[in-house]
Amino acid sequence: MKSKHFRTMTGLAASAALLSSATLGIVSTAQAAPKTIRVAYLSFAVSNSYDAPMLAAAKAVAAADGVSVTVFDANNNPATQYTQLQDVITSGRYQGIITQPIVSTNLVPLVQKAIKKGIKVVNIDQILGASYATDKPQVRGLSANVVFVPTRIGTLMGTQVVSACGSKKFNPCNIAYMYNIKGSTLDTAIYNAFNKVVSKYSNIHQVANGSGYFTISLADTAVANILQANPNLNLIVGSDQSIEGAQVALASANNKNVVLVGFGASAAGIAGVKSGAWYSDVAQAPATEGQEGMIALVAAIKTGKSMGTIDPVAKLPLHGLVTKADASHFTGEWPG
Repeated sequence: MKSKHFRTMTGLAASAALLSSATLGIVSTAQAAPKTIRVAYLSFAVSNSYDAPMLAAAKAVAAADGVSVTVFDANNNPATQYTQLQDVITSGRYQGIITQPIVSTNLVPLVQKAIKKGIKVVNIDQILGASYATDKPQVRGLSANVVFVPTRIGTLMGTQVVSACGSKKFNPCNIAYMYNIKGSTLDTAIYNAFNKVVSKYSNIHQVANGSGYFTISLADTAVANILQANPNLNLIVGSDQSIEGAQVALASANNKNVVLVGFGASAAGIAGVKSGAWYSDVAQAPATEGQEGMIALVAAIKTGKSMGTIDPVAKLPLHGLVTKADASHFTGEWPG
C-alpha cells in the first residue's frame, strides 16, 4: 500500500499474491501446518456493501496461499453468529477463524474456547471485547486484532463538526446526528465520543437525530422528516450511507445550505469531499482489514506467531481524515 493511498479493489489480487505468506518467506517454526489449511470466515452480513470488499480481499490472500475459506453469513443476527461459531469449533475442520462480532462481547467465551483448542483466531473490523476505546486485543491468545477504534471515529466526527460550524460561521450551529442503529452498543460508543467534543461548544445545538440503518433509502426518509421539523438546520453528521440518504432528501427539498460530515471514506464519500458537497469524512478501510486479517491468520497457523494490533489506517494522510485538501490521496475501498 502506498503511504498516501488506500489499496484499490482492482489491485487486491496482485497485492494478496505479493503479501501472501509464501512471498513473505514465512516458514513453519513453531508448529507444522496441515497440508490443507481450512479457515472459517464469520461475516456479520455478506450482502452489506461494506463487508463485501473485506471478504473479497481476505479470499484473495487465501487463494494466493492455497487456503480454503468457508464463509458463514450471520445476516446481522447475533444468535445466528453465536451458533455458527459453536459449530465451527465443534466440527474440528478448521485451523483458523476470522471473526466480525455483531455484539462485541457475545463471542468472547467461544473465541477463548477455540484458542484453547489450538485454533488460531483473528478479529477484524468489529470490536471483540468490552471496550470500544482500544484496538488492542481484548482476548488472550488472539492472533491479531485488525479494527478501528469507535471512540476515535466519534472524536474525529466531533472535531470536524466543530471545524465546519466555525468555518461556515454558523451561530448557532444547528445539527442533526444520524445514528446507524440508535441504542446499539457500537453507535452509543461513537456518539458518546462525538458528544464529548461538541458539547464543549455553546454555539453547537443538537436539534435532531435519526437512524439510517446502513441504508440510503431509510436515511433519506429519516432526514426528510428532520428537515421538515427543523427548517433552520445547518449540518448533518453520520455514516456515509446516512449522508448519501441526506443528499437525496436535501435535493428533494431543494436545500443547498446544509453542511455534511460523514464517516466511512466510501467511494461516494470521497467523491463528495472532493466536489465540496461534503465537508469531510473519517476513513475506514474494509478491504485493507480483510487483507491484513487473512495475512495474519495464515501466518499464525503456519508459524504460531501473533501479530497483535494492526491499524488499518495507520499509513493514511492525517491518520484517515479525508478533507478537501487531501481527498485526492484517497481511493474508496467500498462503494457506500
